[in-house]
This record gives sequence, C-alpha cells and structure tokens, in this order.
Amino acid sequence: MKTIRNQYFEGERPLYACHGLRLEGVKIGPGESSLKEGSDAEAVNCEFDGKYPFWEYDGFTIRNCIFREGARAALWYTRGCKMYDTLVEAPKMFRRIKGAYLENVRIPHALETFWDCDDVTLRNVEASEANYIFMHTDNIDIDGFKLQGNYSFQYARNVVIRNAVMDTKDAFWESENITVYDSVIQGEFLAWYSKNLRLVRCRIGGTQPLCYCENLILEDCTFEPDADLAFEYSSVQATVKGRIHSVKNPRTGFIKADEIGEIILDQNIKKPGDCEIQLR
Repeated sequence: MKTIRNQYFEGERPLYACHGLRLEGVKIGPGESSLKEGSDAEAVNCEFDGKYPFWEYDGFTIRNCIFREGARAALWYTRGCKMYDTLVEAPKMFRRIKGAYLENVRIPHALETFWDCDDVTLRNVEASEANYIFMHTDNIDIDGFKLQGNYSFQYARNVVIRNAVMDTKDAFWESENITVYDSVIQGEFLAWYSKNLRLVRCRIGGTQPLCYCENLILEDCTFEPDADLAFEYSSVQATVKGRIHSVKNPRTGFIKADEIGEIILDQNIKKPGDCEIQLR
C-alpha cells in the first residue's frame, strides 16, 4: 500500500483511479473527483474540501477525518465504506452505497443523506438538519442514534433501530419491515402507510401518529399528551403504558392502554371496523 503524508491536493482528479492508497494528514482542496474510481484506500486525519472525492470506490476506511461543506456529495456509488470518529459537514452524503459502517460520526448538515443505499450500519451517530435522510434505503441496523430532521426513512425497508432519540416529522412513511426498540420518536404524522412496523418500549409524540398502517405492533410503548387521534384506519396490535389522549377509527386488531382520553368511532370508520379497545 502506497502512503502519502501531509500533502495538499486540489483541482481535477489529482489521485484518480489509485488503488491501495493510504492518506495520512492529507488535505484535499477545491476541485472535483480527487480519488474517484479507486479501491482499497485508508484516510487518517485528513480534511476534504473538494466535491465528489469518493465516487465509484471499492473498499475504503476513513478515520478521524473532516468533510467540509465544500466536499458535498462526497461518497456516492461506492462499495464497502467504513467511517470512524469523523465529522461530516457536507450535505447530500452517502448515495447509492452498498455496505456502509459508521461509528462515532457527526453529520450536522445531513440534508438528503443516505439515499438509495443498501446494507447500512450506524453506531453512535448524530445527524441534524437531516430532512429526507434514509430515503429508499434498505437493510439498516442502527444502535445509538440522535436525529433531527423531517421525512426520515421514507420508503425504507428492513430496518432495526435501538436506543435512538428522533425529532422527525413524517417518519417511516410507506416504510416496510421496521422494528424500533427503546427509543423516543417525536414528530407528527408518524409512519403513515407503513407495513410491518413494530415499536417496542418506545415513547411517541406528535399529533395523528400511526395512521393507515398495516400490521402495526406496539409493545409496552408510551404516548406523549400531544400524540392524539392515533391509529386511524390502521390494523394494529398495541399495548400501551399510561394514557393515550385519543384514538380515532382504528380498522382492526386491538388496543390496550391504562387510560384512553377519547375514543372516536364515527361513520367514516373503515371495514371491518372491529378493533377491540380495552383498558388494562
């Protein structure tokens, strides 16, 4: 493996199509596609400030690096990305990636990040300003996650999330096969049109959560006072600790809670309209 230390590169394709490369203390300045079409790279204590450095890349590890705002869209169309202890200031990162592992990573401007990816693992990751994160991404495994940003996980499939705090409107819309454990989800219109969503020991906030869901399961969850008009037109199996402010027109299944403030069953309920609502 060739090692490059403490050098500065800029312009168009300065390290294009390099294979077996280790960068230590390297800075990539303004320009485009600095490392495109390469493979088997390591970057340690590096700074990236040019567009598209890792495109069409196979097998690379990034440690203790910084991606400045100028490095927007830095990682697209790659296979086998590992990133540790890194600050990502650039937006629109991680697109069309197959196999990504991130640990101790902060992404403060995570607009439109992780689109159309497959096989993504996150450990202790923070993402802010993260509208539309994880759009159309499959096979996600997350443990330790702080998220601020709306429209997350839309159309995502096969996702497991543990120990997360998510401030996110319209999360999980039209998603499929999602399981969330021991997490806080705050944001209105949660998981509309989802299929096979399972929430275990989660705290849920925001108006009109969990409507139009198919095969929705809640186990020992709690609801914030603003989580009203829940479960409209959903097929649901729910056990809830504490109080649900209001339930409206669930389609079928059962809802068990310690207390329910209001149950709305009106002429607009959809068939079969046989959901059992019980106080525990």
